Amino acid sequence: MRVLIVKTSSMGDVLHTLPALTDAMHAIPGIRFDWVVEEGFAQIPTWHPAVDKVLPVAIRRWRKNWFSAPIKAERKSFYQALRSRQYDLVIDAQGLIKSAALVTRKARGIKHGMNWGSAREPLASLFYNKRHAIAKRQHAVERTRELFAKSIGYLKPNQQGDYAIALHFLAVAPADANQYVVFLHATTRDEKHWPEAHWRDLIHLMHNSGLRIKLPWGATHEHERAARLAEGFDYVDVLPRLSLQEVAKQLAGARAVISVDTGLSHLTAALDRPNITLYGPTDPGLIGGYGQNQHEITGAGNNMANISAADVFSALQKINHLATE
Repeated sequence: MRVLIVKTSSMGDVLHTLPALTDAMHAIPGIRFDWVVEEGFAQIPTWHPAVDKVLPVAIRRWRKNWFSAPIKAERKSFYQALRSRQYDLVIDAQGLIKSAALVTRKARGIKHGMNWGSAREPLASLFYNKRHAIAKRQHAVERTRELFAKSIGYLKPNQQGDYAIALHFLAVAPADANQYVVFLHATTRDEKHWPEAHWRDLIHLMHNSGLRIKLPWGATHEHERAARLAEGFDYVDVLPRLSLQEVAKQLAGARAVISVDTGLSHLTAALDRPNITLYGPTDPGLIGGYGQNQHEITGAGNNMANISAADVFSALQKINHLATE
């Protein structure tokens, strides 16, 4: 059986789709997947053993200059690749009008998705041949697992979902694996940031741990923040700019990870690394860390500033038996 997945973004949403592939792989011997995903996340599907072909799409970038000749040529090439294969079924796991109208409806195969009452944008359901009722009050991973089970035709397993990507990184573990922690300090929304003073307090508390601290970054302002956090601490490393694959390698080798609510926190969960995620305004119950060794701390009044460095260090001690003062 050959299935096309339409799940384009964001990073967390793409990662949350992986356990559904693992379920299907075990339920249907020989099933193979192609996957339409935003170009920035195109590495992620390649890590799963059931994925054959990744079809990068660039809707976010195309929207900025939709009618230019180069963008038209890119779109034409993408649609040619999309329609080059007849699929046994197409699963739109995005549930948005954008994905349904621009991608799913143009693919060749019976189209499955969530019904009017289940999709994130109900109008998207009008583009599907088969529509499925999926309970909303469950974690995003479980919603996607249920959608795949109903679309392909098997019973959703009762056990926790398996991302099936951790093994991909075992053979390429860093030389200093298990000798450092990673602090994921960067996120997109201001209210989801943990104050820099709190990060520095936590770094100070780590000075007797015997572990180094690694700070990844993506954008220039994140690099500047990492430099400020590291200033004056000789056991803190500001990493060079890394690809997503390289970041995953660093996360896979970490003793533990401290993160704010960001896509890389979900990547940490997918890699089964011990992770403490700090939450403020977002609800971890529906979109939080899903996987083994995942822990959470929510600030009082949904305020990140109300999480103290001492609280985080205490939680880290419990899961890693760190040295104290």
